[in-house]
Amino acid sequence: MASRQIKRWFRLAGLVCTLISGAAALDAQDWSMFRGSPGLTGIATGNLPDAPVLLWSFATEGPVKSSAAVSGGRVYVGSDDERLYAINLADGRKLWSFKTEGAIESSPLVLGNRVYVGSSDGFLYAFDAETGALGWKYQTEDRILGAPNWVANPKGGDPWVIVGSYDFRLHCVDSGTGKAVWTYETGNYINGSPAVGGGQTMFGGCDALLHVISLADGQKVKEVEAGAYIAGSGAVADGRVYIGQYDNEFLCIDVNEGRVVWKYQDRPFPFFSSPAVTRDRVVFGGRDKRLHCVGREDGKVLWTFATRGKVDSSPAVCGNRVVVGSDDGRLYMVDLGDGSEIWRYEIGESLTASPAVAGGRIVIGSEDGKVYAFGAKGAGGS
Repeated sequence: MASRQIKRWFRLAGLVCTLISGAAALDAQDWSMFRGSPGLTGIATGNLPDAPVLLWSFATEGPVKSSAAVSGGRVYVGSDDERLYAINLADGRKLWSFKTEGAIESSPLVLGNRVYVGSSDGFLYAFDAETGALGWKYQTEDRILGAPNWVANPKGGDPWVIVGSYDFRLHCVDSGTGKAVWTYETGNYINGSPAVGGGQTMFGGCDALLHVISLADGQKVKEVEAGAYIAGSGAVADGRVYIGQYDNEFLCIDVNEGRVVWKYQDRPFPFFSSPAVTRDRVVFGGRDKRLHCVGREDGKVLWTFATRGKVDSSPAVCGNRVVVGSDDGRLYMVDLGDGSEIWRYEIGESLTASPAVAGGRIVIGSEDGKVYAFGAKGAGGS
């Protein structure tokens, strides 16, 4: 009995150490993955200036649809020129790049000293975050457009990385070795990133279902009918998933009960944007050219903010500010309370990428092929 208890204690200790290690990778001043955290809630810490200024821009050789990750004073971002870039956050200087065999729309994930990203060539890549040296690559059977997420290994050891592919499968991969842990097959393409919470991962796809999968073994827990195909990523908070679909509805789904709690529908335009979820609000973009804010509990509209182009970009919330890009070529910052405009910046080409917000800075890519960083006037390096 004593021997079994000791072994159990060591297993728990290993899991705790893994969780602590993962938490360290997601530093409060970083935005080290798509939407900022495994729950994909789009919430940043710190504060933003009232009128950010352009600190630098970095040119790639193709449109930038990848949403940046910011970690350890570096920006990691993909480009349609098939490269992953590491850029110095302080001054926009290129640190390294790696060329894959396909466009990179996936947002990078930074865990410890490695960065993970999917490519349209069908591979999930792992690189040394400092040098860009290739650690391994894992092959799926079709392109990867959504961002990878991560979860602590329940058996101890290296965390697991999970990513969806157009091969209809969700893949769980050992972050240290690049070996498959499990795969889960769905009925159609997986466009978005899987959200993680409560020992489960939740994601939608072109099969019009919200899938709820056990992270421990990759087995189905349940499926929930979404009513139309899902092109974006959902956010999970307190046992509920918030996600938009193509038939002009935004849904709140109770994971445990497997039912839709509320639906929000305004004009006949689909939702591709992923939501930001605060304590009492949900904020998301629409192809109706507007940013929407609804009550988290009941889905009732609180305000909308009009742009001049579709809003596929996913908003980030920092304090009482919401930052989002638009197809009209502008980056906007609006008040979370009433949706009034605080600031805008004219880039000129579509912003389908989502902003990364870290340490008082905003980093976003544009379809003009550049990555832009904004912050307080005179902001120095980190």
